[in-house]
Amino acid sequence: MLDDRKLEVLRAIVEDFVSTNEPVGSKTLAERHGLGVSPATVRNDMALLEEEGFITHPHTSAGRIPTDKGYRLFVDRLSQVKALSSAEKRAIQSFLEGAVDLDDVVHRSVRLLSQLTQQVAVVQYPSLSRSEVRHLEIVHLAPNRLLLVLITDSGRVEQRVLELPGLVSDDDVHQLRNVFGPRLHGRKLLDAPKALEDLPDAAPPSLRPVLTSVLSVVLSALVEKPEERIAIGGTANLTRHALDFPQTLRPVLEALEEQVVLLKLIGEVNDPTTVHVKIGEENSVEGLRSTSVVAMGYGPGGLGVLGPTRMDYAGNISSVRAVARYVGDLLAGA
Repeated sequence: MLDDRKLEVLRAIVEDFVSTNEPVGSKTLAERHGLGVSPATVRNDMALLEEEGFITHPHTSAGRIPTDKGYRLFVDRLSQVKALSSAEKRAIQSFLEGAVDLDDVVHRSVRLLSQLTQQVAVVQYPSLSRSEVRHLEIVHLAPNRLLLVLITDSGRVEQRVLELPGLVSDDDVHQLRNVFGPRLHGRKLLDAPKALEDLPDAAPPSLRPVLTSVLSVVLSALVEKPEERIAIGGTANLTRHALDFPQTLRPVLEALEEQVVLLKLIGEVNDPTTVHVKIGEENSVEGLRSTSVVAMGYGPGGLGVLGPTRMDYAGNISSVRAVARYVGDLLAGA
């Protein structure tokens, strides 16, 4: 365990290194941060921090830089994130509320996150496994034709046109709505098929033929599961931090091209109350072990940013949290 002064020295080293990308010396720390102790005392504290693996020196200079372990302790002890100004909050809200559909929400969120953080932004489309049926509308298009519209709470809309072997009346369509509605509304997509399995036996005999046709189409809409999707933006921001990748950016760029990698990074974050931070070697993907990921769930999906371990953690955590909450609220009210 480190005492408060050594934690303060570590905090100062992290903040200075993130700001300058230069190794930090004891004299600079003592002068710049008002630690209330001499440079000699700061040197002793730095020696202990290095011995414990929280900082290291990249070459023969007297300056020190944080290690992944040091960043982790810094993030875990982060007492507060940078508060967004009222103007920033209004700008986020206004930008996202201008979206016209789910695709627009996702792509606006990606652009917004990459601009706010100057990092790579990744947003997962709402996961089908977490989505609920909000409404099933059955529209009587013609005497033997129906339009089925399935709407989920995450904004996904599935439409199917159904040609029937016989004629149906407006009363039949009304009965179909009454039969399907109570069993589907509010159900998770994954649970909906089970809720419908005894439907033909429970329906009036006169309605069973058309109901069976409708049920087949509804089940196909529920069961068909297109691949989970990811939107990514701001990859060019990595070039702003080229010095943080002294070898090459290639492993990072190759990892970002893999959809399954991005889904693993963001898709497993489903907690809409906590920001999760993975630093350096904590990332299971080898190509991303020179990066940090800041991510948060927004309900039926997740979003986050990726950049070098030398990043503004307080600011990025604040931005990710704000955008995740706005996206969650927006989709919940869709």
